[in-house]
Amino acid sequence: MQGIGTIIPLILMFVLFYFLLIRPQQKRQKSVANMQSALKKGDKIVTIGGLHGFIDSIDDNKVVIKCGDGSRLTYDRNAVREVTESAAGTSEGSVNLTK
Repeated sequence: MQGIGTIIPLILMFVLFYFLLIRPQQKRQKSVANMQSALKKGDKIVTIGGLHGFIDSIDDNKVVIKCGDGSRLTYDRNAVREVTESAAGTSEGSVNLTK
């Protein structure tokens, strides 16, 4: 009977960790994977290194980003952190602060 009393807090701790840590991380990973798979030419993006630019071309694993000075840089598709403006012109991740 005492063995069950010591196991119940461990099970409750695991359930708590699952709902507070593991599950939200899985949701974040899934949303990032969906965003990276939905990239298209003309999207305005930010890389994990902080580079801002437009997608010039896209391959299975690589993305060519056109920077402000006209240079083109090749990055891995997984290096894209967020899409600030899609090619259609709708804002997904940025906030417009103009009045």
